[in-house]
Amino acid sequence: MKVIRCSAPGRCAIIGNPTDMYGGSVISCSLPFRARVVVAPCEELALEAAGSSVTISCRDELALNGDVFDVARAVLDYFRDDSLCCRIAYTTDVPVRAGVAGSTALTVAILYGLLAYRGLDYHLYRVAELARYIELNHLRIVCGYQDAYMCTFGGLNYMDFRGKEFYREATEELYATVERLDAYVPYLPFVLVHTGVAHSSDAVHKPLRERWLEGDPEVRAAYEDIGLLAREGKKALLAADWPRLGRLMNENHAIQRDLGGSGEANEELIDIALNHGALGAKLAGAGGGGTIIALHPDPTEMIAAMRAAGHEMIFCPQPTVGVCLDEAAAPEEAEGTAGRGR
Repeated sequence: MKVIRCSAPGRCAIIGNPTDMYGGSVISCSLPFRARVVVAPCEELALEAAGSSVTISCRDELALNGDVFDVARAVLDYFRDDSLCCRIAYTTDVPVRAGVAGSTALTVAILYGLLAYRGLDYHLYRVAELARYIELNHLRIVCGYQDAYMCTFGGLNYMDFRGKEFYREATEELYATVERLDAYVPYLPFVLVHTGVAHSSDAVHKPLRERWLEGDPEVRAAYEDIGLLAREGKKALLAADWPRLGRLMNENHAIQRDLGGSGEANEELIDIALNHGALGAKLAGAGGGGTIIALHPDPTEMIAAMRAAGHEMIFCPQPTVGVCLDEAAAPEEAEGTAGRGR
């Protein structure tokens, strides 16, 4: 019996975010955390996560319900395959609602697993675009392209989204440019710290997106500037010019903060980082909580200060493989892992 096991990583933005929604450029790195999915034969369509399970018996039951099954519902709603019978079990150690693409990692992993289960072999660009399309149109989250591309491709990447500032039908979307950089950057002096405040990226992105669509000159100019910062940041990163990259990261954050895209918890952590020697510190994703990223070649003292302030979720980026099939799981292995939600 065919059992599919696959996984996808989270990500952190180093510089350039959130211009992936506005035809800009972003440098981003994967994380050492993954969303994992097992798709196994079953006599019905069943979902398992976080120690709970639910059976889907009709299309109406794919409506979003605000629970741990919404991501799977959104992917299944996209497929619209009433004949599909399988068990989709998933877990994740990507921090959820932390600004590091936790929901996107799950979306990509579930999508990729179902594609493989159905015998469909799509290239990674198509997978990334479908994942973004599902998040926007079926999970109903205002989102850019960075998360879907990073969870799909993994690694340390410079990504160019020019020509993708306006959402199009899936068949008309241009593909982003993805340039892998980790072979040229053996050392990444970055630390991520979670604020402890769960956030919704949609809540941060939506009002700014609306201002941009209305032609607000402040937002338009700001995101053009941030896109340029990412392109300059690529040169600094490849040269290991950390002071320069730090300055560019600080400028990126100042622009987004002045637009109202940060938050009190973010600013507190950024102040701690800069006051303890970080060369740069900014949002690692959307603001209003979530996670910040700090550039610090010797972060021991800074990390101690973060912990003293009560912040325990501290981790580092790690270029790693993107979405992939893991070794095929035997049916009994799938049974043993299906319900281990986190």
